[in-house]
Amino acid sequence: MKQYQVGIIDGQGGGLGKALVMRLKQEKLPIRIVALGTNSAATAQMLKGGADIGATGENAICTQAGKMDFILGAVAILAANSLMGELSPAMACAVGSSEAVKILLPLNRCSILVTCTQEVMLKDHLDHAVELLKMKIKECGD
Repeated sequence: MKQYQVGIIDGQGGGLGKALVMRLKQEKLPIRIVALGTNSAATAQMLKGGADIGATGENAICTQAGKMDFILGAVAILAANSLMGELSPAMACAVGSSEAVKILLPLNRCSILVTCTQEVMLKDHLDHAVELLKMKIKECGD
């Protein structure tokens, strides 16, 4: 069975990324989780959550984005200068240009509002992101 490369991108304290890693690890999917932090604290949190490997900073994110099968994170990872300035224009471009399937959580903290969503708990966003990833992996296997 193929092992899919899943990049999780987070910044600031890495709480969202860690929660995603922990939730994905529960599923026992055929994935290798690559923690891609905009800073070392975020990367460290995702590694504590169980990520298989981690890398930090602009060059790491720009290099690895194109190597991933899937990229998960907040919708902010597509916006230059988001995450309080931690996500550089080069990072946003690399993520947006990657051929990876992007599964983005619509967290409204970066002046980006996504229509047709409801205000729900973070847990519900995490559950939905995991279900989308499972569905896409199943589609790839067919």
